[in-house]
This record gives sequence, C-alpha cells and structure tokens, in this order.
Amino acid sequence: MLSRVADAVYWASRYVERAENVARFVNVNLDLMLDSPSAQKPSWEPLVMTTGDQEWFQENYETANADTVTQFLTFDRKYPNSILSSVMAARENARTVREIISREMWQEVNSLYLTVLEASKKPGRGEEMAVFYERVKVAGIYYAGVTDATLSHREAWHFSRLGRMMERADKTSRILDVKYFVLLPAQPAQAAPAGSSQSQSQSQSQSNGKQSQSQSNSSIDQVGWTALLNSASALQMYRQQIHSISPLEVAGFLLLDASFPRSIRYCIHQAQASLHAITGSPIGSYKTEAERLMGTLRASLDYANIDQIMEFGLHEYLDQLQNTLNEISGAVHKRFFELAD
Repeated sequence: MLSRVADAVYWASRYVERAENVARFVNVNLDLMLDSPSAQKPSWEPLVMTTGDQEWFQENYETANADTVTQFLTFDRKYPNSILSSVMAARENARTVREIISREMWQEVNSLYLTVLEASKKPGRGEEMAVFYERVKVAGIYYAGVTDATLSHREAWHFSRLGRMMERADKTSRILDVKYFVLLPAQPAQAAPAGSSQSQSQSQSQSNGKQSQSQSNSSIDQVGWTALLNSASALQMYRQQIHSISPLEVAGFLLLDASFPRSIRYCIHQAQASLHAITGSPIGSYKTEAERLMGTLRASLDYANIDQIMEFGLHEYLDQLQNTLNEISGAVHKRFFELAD
C-alpha cells in the first residue's frame, strides 16, 4: 500500500473518532449543567486545560464559559481540533482515497460533514447542542460500523482501526482527566494540569483535601460520575459488572477493563493487533519502534493496579499515558507515512 493511501485512511478514521470524542467530552459538562443544582454548576475552564491548548484559547477568547468553550471545541475553524475542523479534515482525507475505501464509508463521512457544517451556521444552546453532540456521536459510531462491515480486513482496514483505537484511547484518558479536575474527587491532587500556575495547583490540592469521603458519595458526585460513564457509553456495561458508582471503580473500568470497547486497555490491545498485522511480526516481538512502544504500554496496562494508580495520582498517570500515546503516534508516522530522505 502506498504511504499516501495509508496516511489518508489512518487519519480519516482518526479525525472522525476525534470529532465523536470531542462531542462526548463537551457533553460531560452539558450533562452536569442540566443535572446539577445552581450552586454546583461545573466550570468550563478545565475542558480547555485538558486539551493542552489553553494558550491558544486565551489568545482568541476572553473568558472560559459555556458559549466560548463550546464555540472553541465545536465550530472554531481556526482551531485544528474542533469538531468542525476534524470533520473537514476527515472528509478531505477520505476524498483522496475514495477508490480505496467503500462507498458507504464515503457517504457516512460526507453526511457527517454536511450535518456539522449546517449546525455551524446557526449554533444552538443548551439542550439543542446536546442533541447536536448526540448526532455527532452516532455518526462516529456509524462510520466505524460501516468500516468494519464494508471494507476488506486487509491493510487499509488495519490502518483505519489503528487510527481509531489510538484516538479513542487518548480521548478516553482526557475524559477521565476532565472528571478529575471538574468534580474534584476525594483523593488529593498530585499535579496541576498543563499550563496552570503553582498557586492554582496548591489551591486545587487544598480544595481536594477539604472534600470528605461522604461528599464524594453525595448525589452531586454520583451525578458527575454517571455523566462521565454516559459520555463513554459505558454506564450500562459498568452496572452489569459493578453495582455501585465510585471514583475508584469508574477509573478502573475505563482504564483497565479488558472487554469494554472504549476502555484504554482494550483500545491498546486492538491497536497493537492491527499494528502487528501491518508489519507481519508476531505479538511479543517487534521490528519497529512503534511496536516496541506499543508492546511496552500494553504490558504496563495488563499488569496495572487501579489502587496504585490512584495512590500515584490519576492526573499524573493519565498525563504520562498521553505522552506515551503521542510517542507511539509519532513512531507510526515516521515508519509508515513519512517520506524517506
């Protein structure tokens, strides 16, 4: 397969997944706004902080509120990771390889593009935006479904799944990070988010330290964790295995569950399988740097313990995980997509 084709298939899938997950990401806060008492309305600034692009946001927007953050993450054409920018990039990548992907895949990505473009002309508010995000989420699921059902499971399909699983693992980790900072779980904060000051970190730690275990089990906290599970379409599967909702159990489920399709561990297993199918090397060995990094990450997740992760600091652990995912993405690009000198 030409590296140009592999690159386009990989990124078309990854950008659709990114748009879907940003919709889930914002919906965490929208759900909390609709369900929480007035005195407990969530802050919007942590959503910007967990993107890693708060500097860009501060240069283009005055304050972080519901209107500015949803515009930034959803319809901002200049911001490359907004839903609109991601869908436009996905459509362009798919357009360049229409002869490779199935007709149904092209129809789904084009339909998503038209939906988002139309919504960007007259952005709604509150429940209207919640409906829009649901449409984006369902469109992402449809795209993954038609890819699995209509594309031969050869190299192109493996590149598509590799991109989708890498993006999903990254965004699941970021959704967890949003929960960690927005709802202030009971465990003390170990580190400040990227871009925050030392005083902000100290204030965050003090606020966390003041929250009691009884508060962490309050109805407000329960609503927050339920919203988080819903954002990953995980609530029903979680309750089939675990009967009570707690920060420890929810984090363990989304990080380490081996069978739930949106858990980080499951995504890495699937991504590794596709990566080795592309290279032809058996799992347990490696020919490329991407395979070595992926194998190391999979092993660490297979033997991870959620109690130790929470003791270490959930934010710090997720931050390291995101850095590793970025390293793997860079290694994949260098090995398969970058033109040799």
